[in-house]
Amino acid sequence: QVQLVESGGGVVQAGGSLRVSCAASGSIFSTYAMGWFRQAPGKEREFVAGIHTFGSTYYADSVKGRFTISRDNAKNMLSLQMNSLKPEDTAAYYCAARRSLVATSRERDYDYWGQGTQVTVSS
Repeated sequence: QVQLVESGGGVVQAGGSLRVSCAASGSIFSTYAMGWFRQAPGKEREFVAGIHTFGSTYYADSVKGRFTISRDNAKNMLSLQMNSLKPEDTAAYYCAARRSLVATSRERDYDYWGQGTQVTVSS
């Protein structure tokens, strides 16, 4: 089992940058594929970015070129660097762990979730 705790959310102006992190504990982090999801008020949770255990990454079209997902297996840490933020990026951001080599964009594929961290982008 793995426990996930997000941090780093906050309020930023449009065009700015923010980095959210996810600290993992309780199991061997390097064996889990990881993902970031987000949920805006009144909307369903949606996929943002994923990273496989071997380091390959992929992104939702809405964030491609602006967001970067990374992992530090030595520190049991997952990060999401968000640049050129837009008001539509406002949401609660969640990290998720999957007992697999590969990440997916499907919420139901993930086994463990953090509690979320709020990101608000003002116009």
